Amino acid sequence: MQTEATDFADWMRLRQERMEAVLEGLLPAGSLMPARLHEAMRYAVLGAGKRVRPLLAFAAGEAAGARAQHVERAAAAVELIHAYSLVHDDLPCMDDDVLRRGKPTCHVAFGEATALLVGDALQSLAFQVLAEQPIAPTPAAQLDMVRVLAAAAGSRGMAGGQAIDLASTGRELTLTELEHMHIHKTGELIRAAVLLGGGCGSGLGPERAGRLDHFAKAAGLAFQVVDDLLDAQADTATLGKTAGKDARQNKPTYVSVLGVSRAREFAQELRGVALGALEPFGSEAARLRALIDFIVLRSH
Repeated sequence: MQTEATDFADWMRLRQERMEAVLEGLLPAGSLMPARLHEAMRYAVLGAGKRVRPLLAFAAGEAAGARAQHVERAAAAVELIHAYSLVHDDLPCMDDDVLRRGKPTCHVAFGEATALLVGDALQSLAFQVLAEQPIAPTPAAQLDMVRVLAAAAGSRGMAGGQAIDLASTGRELTLTELEHMHIHKTGELIRAAVLLGGGCGSGLGPERAGRLDHFAKAAGLAFQVVDDLLDAQADTATLGKTAGKDARQNKPTYVSVLGVSRAREFAQELRGVALGALEPFGSEAARLRALIDFIVLRSH
């Protein structure tokens, strides 16, 4: 068991390092005009973060028999969308936060106007990265990957979930309403990471692709449940972002709706659903199984 854990830790570290190098190469140089915007883009993306979405893309790619060189571009596209969303979420007009990944948020470091442009530019770069080189078995498959990522980021995905979140501040939500919000705000981009990683390979038939999608949906919700638990229980130094912010802003969370104990149980139930979805894959999905454990058991 210890050997398996060590092996996964090494796998995760190597892919995090690889993702950092890929993003470093894809982002415009800080010296390139407009230099301040490019410097801020690099500040927002590089040097921190668990890279959970790229890790999921790599693991799904392994299950689908994809080439790592193809998956890394799909993973980078998802991570760029995620980074843009964090920059915009932290703005004063949204969550108004001053700390992200252990350092001042982008608008604190570079000003609100530049931070707004950083988000816009990162979103554009994501689709450029996804579209400019062949990474899927067919052009039609790659076009569908563009569609999946666009839908995950849009009004029926992440942006829509954020709109629901803003409208829900100060309100009590049912569990169904809370799940609806987080399926969009958090879950859709995690789902996109899995589907894009798997889409780079040709080893998935319709049944296994459906199983992978089911895994991704459960993993996305589990990630948010654990995020809510950590916000309520961990400290700012551990999280690298402001702890206890949800409660202070009177936002509905899995902790406020279910309580700490039931929220923990719910995360474990979602872990079980995710693992069950992977049963037909056998050893090909070993990394995905390890990642759902990492998502549910993480401490930050």
